[in-house]
Amino acid sequence: MTGTTAHRTVVSIAVSAALACSAACSGPGGSDDSGGTTGPAGSTAPSASAAPSSRPPALTGPAADALRAVERATGRAGSARVESTTVMGRELSLEAAGALGWDDGLTGTLTITYTGGTTAETMRRLGTTAMEARYLPDAYYARMGDEFAERLDGRHWIKYVYEDLEDLGGGAGAGFADQMRSTTPNQAVKLLLSAGDVRRVGAETTRGRRTTHWTGTVGGATEQTVDIWVDDRNLLVKKVERGRTKTGELTQTAYYSDYGVQVSAARPPAADTADFKELLASQAN
Repeated sequence: MTGTTAHRTVVSIAVSAALACSAACSGPGGSDDSGGTTGPAGSTAPSASAAPSSRPPALTGPAADALRAVERATGRAGSARVESTTVMGRELSLEAAGALGWDDGLTGTLTITYTGGTTAETMRRLGTTAMEARYLPDAYYARMGDEFAERLDGRHWIKYVYEDLEDLGGGAGAGFADQMRSTTPNQAVKLLLSAGDVRRVGAETTRGRRTTHWTGTVGGATEQTVDIWVDDRNLLVKKVERGRTKTGELTQTAYYSDYGVQVSAARPPAADTADFKELLASQAN
């Protein structure tokens, strides 16, 4: 492999890692002008909110009151343990587990395991089947494997500054910084509050806990179905989002537990960290 090809491979993997880190904690990416969404790698996912002209009237009545109580309680909790599975068409499938906090921007650590898709195959070719992602209020960090580090002067971590991701070509990162900063379990509740057909499905047992199931459809360029399960403390226990991407169906299922858990995420050593923006710049040069 030539030096140029090797460098392009490194950048390609760095972009793939960016997609995985954002998908693991937030599901669909930031919205674009067409009502669809794009993640940091330029992947299109279902809209997290309908275009302004097509949004239904604000939800009112008992359902709205119940969902707003869930939104407030989940937001106030400040942190939780998270387990999720995400499938983004043929492009990427992954599992994630860890703890995230949202009191002062997104913080926490997730272990992300690639389970399928073209992105996962690319990562596996460089000896990476799983990685650690650390989220801080201004950036997130992805730890790659030793084989990848050999191609990056021995550095294992890639740093993604949210503001830098806004500048990705083709508008792929538009709104990404705000999306990452606002990533909390109650975002799924906010989606339901914008749905025109939200309804209470009924009482169900979710992982041994008595919950109430709500469902609704969010409009836009493509429809997205959102389901949530809420316990008797008005805390989110489970969410499922379904829609479509350019490469097929998108589904994310997440479970939340241990609300209020202590969360920490340390910045990796600078000497062991490569900056994503610098990697892109070096490729351009």
